[in-house]
Amino acid sequence: MEQKLLETLWGTVADVLPITIIIIGFQALVIRRPIANLERVGFGFVYVLVGLAFFLQGLEMALFPLGKLMAQQLTAPDFLAGLHPAGEAVNQLDWTRYGWVYVFALAIGFSTTIAEPSLLAVAMKAHQVSGGVIGVWGLRIAVAVGVAFGIALGSYRIITGMPLHWYIIVGYMIVLVQTLFAPRTIIPLAYDSGGVTTSTVTVPIVAALGLGLASTVPGRNPVFDGFGLIAFASVFPIITVLAYAQISAWWANKTQ
Repeated sequence: MEQKLLETLWGTVADVLPITIIIIGFQALVIRRPIANLERVGFGFVYVLVGLAFFLQGLEMALFPLGKLMAQQLTAPDFLAGLHPAGEAVNQLDWTRYGWVYVFALAIGFSTTIAEPSLLAVAMKAHQVSGGVIGVWGLRIAVAVGVAFGIALGSYRIITGMPLHWYIIVGYMIVLVQTLFAPRTIIPLAYDSGGVTTSTVTVPIVAALGLGLASTVPGRNPVFDGFGLIAFASVFPIITVLAYAQISAWWANKTQ
């Protein structure tokens, strides 16, 4: 395990080093000023490297296997058969048989998004620059609802084997229509909300869930069907944040 952790740490150093070189190069060659609080920055850099190494190792040991295991267990033939009366035939290709998969997708999408550090940072900044108009919890819940619905719908797509591009096309068409009517102040934040959800906590479990489903549902191929859930987790938060802003604006006008 120590060997694997050291390999991960070395890989993290190799990944972060180009960023460091660019920042120091601009500071020295373009700005031409010494780095303020150099000692503090150095310690912070070490913390980042160690933290990333432990995080990546944790993903490999826990989150990826956990998401895949849950998908395999919820789609196992013996589990599906146990949900129905004895003697009743179980059609594994019937999407209605996978109700617990959709419930798990909803729950895991909502909970991982609420726990997403990048979303919390964006919500706090949005609350700060808007003078408190944009609530931290309101934004986080709106995004989490979108991710939960998106992952559940994406799980349905994997189970049924329907084409991914139609879902994405329809999703962005809804976003375009909402953009025409949503308050202008919320549109950039809504579009950014789709990106911050696909970060450190959400992506590993969602990716593992998609691959696990595609590996266990009969007739599905992990290469063609296992990916795409993250796209759902990016599109639908934009829809829910825009809807949240539109409903808030409508309510404010109604109560005036």
